[in-house]
Amino acid sequence: MNDIPAIPSTVSRETPAAPAPHESIQAIGEAVDQASSWVELLQKELRRVIIGQDRLLERLLIGLLAGGHILLEGLPGLAKTLAVKTLATAISTDFRRIQFTPDMLPADIIGTEIYNPHDTSFEVKQGPIFSSLILADEINRAPSKVQSALLEAMQERQVTIGETSFSLPELFLVLATQNPIEQEGTYPLPEAQLDRFMLKVVISYPTLEEERQILDRVEHTDSAVTVNPIISPDHILRARQVVDTIYLDDRIRDYIVSLVYATRDPARFDLDIAPYIESGASPRATINLKVAARCLAFIRGRGYVIPDDIKACAPDVMRHRIRISYEAEAEGIGSEDILGRILETIPVP
Repeated sequence: MNDIPAIPSTVSRETPAAPAPHESIQAIGEAVDQASSWVELLQKELRRVIIGQDRLLERLLIGLLAGGHILLEGLPGLAKTLAVKTLATAISTDFRRIQFTPDMLPADIIGTEIYNPHDTSFEVKQGPIFSSLILADEINRAPSKVQSALLEAMQERQVTIGETSFSLPELFLVLATQNPIEQEGTYPLPEAQLDRFMLKVVISYPTLEEERQILDRVEHTDSAVTVNPIISPDHILRARQVVDTIYLDDRIRDYIVSLVYATRDPARFDLDIAPYIESGASPRATINLKVAARCLAFIRGRGYVIPDDIKACAPDVMRHRIRISYEAEAEGIGSEDILGRILETIPVP
């Protein structure tokens, strides 16, 4: 493992009031510099294996730092599984891939009690959910009971088997995938369940140049690249304390609230998109946008959030929290089009 500078174990969680003294912001910046020393090393190691998915890798780091789960949407073969498996190895933690199918039961995920005839008692057999990184592949192919079991574990960070509750690992991240095509035999996630995902990341094809790099790298049938452990989960957990202290100006806070509120009452901001919105983003979007922006500032080595952090995170935080109307569907308008209008219209502080 690389020699990473120690991260302060005790950091104040109080956010400075705006305007923050210059000394306070400088102190936060110094803490971020020390606590984020592993970020560049980790990204470099991930890019040795994953080509052309920088946005995905950055969002995975945001999820780790925020403790928020991520919904990945993309066609097969775009390195979703490889990215999560590589990340797990690079941070020295365990990884489990769960392939969701229509015949699954909740016990297949959380575990069950098995009768032991030798001592006439039941023994608990824990399921694959008891891992730090979970790839829930094609979550929309499992019935609602299975989806609910997974989402309950995500929310409560514990599961109950029989009469006993078990805590999940402190570093616990679920990355659920769904295929945007082949919707036959699927059980789409309801809006209330979608809202529990911090981010929804849409994965696109690599560029022409990136595709050539992939082709050049895969020379043999067994062309796996060895991934080196860079950090331990403790580095992530202690870095979260620093993320909580990153400075957020009152004007940035107002900007976050305005972006989210514009999805519910667009007329208040002179936006003529109300007919296209069935329901806007929930208050969970406001909270997640703040947290995601702080994580992005940390990843980029800053002790304060700037408007560009908010604009970069807003689509991933809100695209799955806006329910579009039938009129929008008829005109081919999606939630990302609506978000684009909002980001163009709301004044940047």
